[in-house]
This record gives sequence, structure tokens and C-alpha cells, in this order.
Amino acid sequence: MTVQPPATTYPGKTLGIVGLIASIPFNVIGLIISIVALVQSKKAGYRNTPAVVGIIIGAVLTLATVVVIIVVMMIAFSFVGNCAELGPGIHEVNSVAYTCS
Repeated sequence: MTVQPPATTYPGKTLGIVGLIASIPFNVIGLIISIVALVQSKKAGYRNTPAVVGIIIGAVLTLATVVVIIVVMMIAFSFVGNCAELGPGIHEVNSVAYTCS
């Protein structure tokens, strides 16, 4: 009779690490992968710390990305609105130079 050693890995462990790493450059993808890994681990009765950290990092960075996109869009629309109001040419308003075409 052969005795097998206890399993050293659990479902979702590797996927949790992948999700954690992916959540930094690819926020939404890493967030989704981390959620899938956490669900797999919970079904098997294990805790998956890398997946939890991946979910937190992915969610925070996704939120930060959305905020940055909104701010950049607001600045761009403000610039376009100023140029529409000022007309073509180079204008200085409140020590800010606008080049409108």
C-alpha cells in the first residue's frame, strides 16, 4: 500500500496568483481572474489570500482609472469649450495660453 502525501496546492491557488499579478497592468482582467480564483477556492474550502489581494488591487486601480479618464475628459471638454468661445488664434486667459484653430 502506497501512502500519498497531502496535496500542497488547492483549487484556485495558481489562478489567484495570476489574478494578483494581472490586476496591476490589466485591472479589470485581473479583477475577474481573482474573483474566479476566490470562488474556486471557497468551493473547495480553502482561503486564497492572493485572490483577495488581487480583487482589492484590481478594484482600486479600476476605480482610479475611471476617475482619471473622467478628469481628462472634463479638461478636454473645457479646452474645446474655451476655443469655441474664443475663436481661432492664440489667446491668453488667466495666464493660460490657448492655441485654437
